[in-house]
Amino acid sequence: MEKQESTASACALRIRFDRGTLLVDGCPLKADGSFSDRCHALEDDTAQAALAMLGEGFSFDRRVNAHRSLALEYRPLLMRLHRASHPYLDQARAYQTLSLQHRARLEPFEHQREALDAWNATGGQGVVVLPTGSGKTFLAELAIAKIARSTLVLTPTIDLMSQWYDTLCAAFDQPIGLLGGGSHDPQALTISTYDSAYIHIENLGNRFGLLIFDEVHHLPSSSYALAAECAIAPYRLGLTATPERSDDAHQRYPKLVGPIVYQKAIKALAGTHLSDYDVLHVEVELSPEERRLYDEERALYLDFLRKNGIRMSSGGGWQDFVRSSSRSTQGRRALRAYQQQRRIALGCVNKLDYLAMLLRRHRQDRVIVFTNDNATAYAISRRFLIPTITHQTPVRERKTLLERFNDGSYPCLVTSKVLNEGVNVPAANVGIVLSGSGSVREHVQRLGRILRRVENKHALLYEIVARATHEEFVSERRREHEAYRP
Repeated sequence: MEKQESTASACALRIRFDRGTLLVDGCPLKADGSFSDRCHALEDDTAQAALAMLGEGFSFDRRVNAHRSLALEYRPLLMRLHRASHPYLDQARAYQTLSLQHRARLEPFEHQREALDAWNATGGQGVVVLPTGSGKTFLAELAIAKIARSTLVLTPTIDLMSQWYDTLCAAFDQPIGLLGGGSHDPQALTISTYDSAYIHIENLGNRFGLLIFDEVHHLPSSSYALAAECAIAPYRLGLTATPERSDDAHQRYPKLVGPIVYQKAIKALAGTHLSDYDVLHVEVELSPEERRLYDEERALYLDFLRKNGIRMSSGGGWQDFVRSSSRSTQGRRALRAYQQQRRIALGCVNKLDYLAMLLRRHRQDRVIVFTNDNATAYAISRRFLIPTITHQTPVRERKTLLERFNDGSYPCLVTSKVLNEGVNVPAANVGIVLSGSGSVREHVQRLGRILRRVENKHALLYEIVARATHEEFVSERRREHEAYRP
């Protein structure tokens, strides 16, 4: 027994990074306490103490004669080894300690300081929930400066990646790398899209000590989650204004990033760090002809649901409807009826007339018009001669349109969904939602576009809904957020 304990205590662990995973095997210690070059698989009785350090995330891989886990087990493993004072050889870590100083030397606002303190208190892991325009990017810069390790910032879009690039170039005297949008230049401080990160993380996952997930609600999807799972980064910060997901995948935050450590509501910051705002709910009538067509198409659609026992309120209702509609002529007609009644409600003529009145009323303001689809956005653009931005707009053109909107050259923009998230338009003070989904996140993001603090600014968000249509239900769903409550 004494011999086994002595041998086990002389068995260190060697930790390596291998294509997004950790490999762990045993390294006997020499008499002088240094590591032996000869390693083994931790299978014999002398390695039980070392095996106990690995935890449930590891399993034995006979192909390489070592234990393997996802790379995110790196920090928990090292913490267990430190607590047990167990010797180890870390060959996984390839990230650097940096010498960073923020150029601006700005004092953080109280909510930013509180958020940073809360994140530090959990050991530099967790999600911070702050409204759009409240300074989440500056909070991230403070975290980068404090941790002072190689950092990878992940963003959902190329537009956001470009904004982060400009921000970090101004904040730190360091080369800033880019992954995505045609660039592949990893540096100690690097910005990537989620798409590029999960593709390249198996090769780069040991090169960063801090991961920052902007709009972290994108992360828990099955593919994007690889960017967290295949990286060893011991420090992780998630940023979002809307953490919840309809598929409940936000429950993966604690494993991928850390728990929600700080949260501040829009109303708590309105009037101080965000602009004061009002939300105006407007209902318009369908024209007589639109009402006739809407009622006919909706009745046909609902009749098909009843006859086939489909409940749209159930979790798989939509999938059941699509499957059933593909099996018969009546089903395909019902699907067209669903699409037609929806188009009538979302783009009725009185909405456009009301929009015309609002554009006249707010001709001295900076207005963003939000629609649910590109076709409506382009139709509004043609009718009112308003520049439009959709996912089809080239990057350079989009950048030019946003610059001219912010400097006042263009007082109005119309968009479908691409301006919902992350785009910096501080001049915007009026938002007009002509149509949208039932997503609470989308509606909060649209409100956030007009809340960035500017002196003497009071923001207005109009929501225009067709009366006595399914859109009333959609509107009720998307307003289930404290930001819309009196």
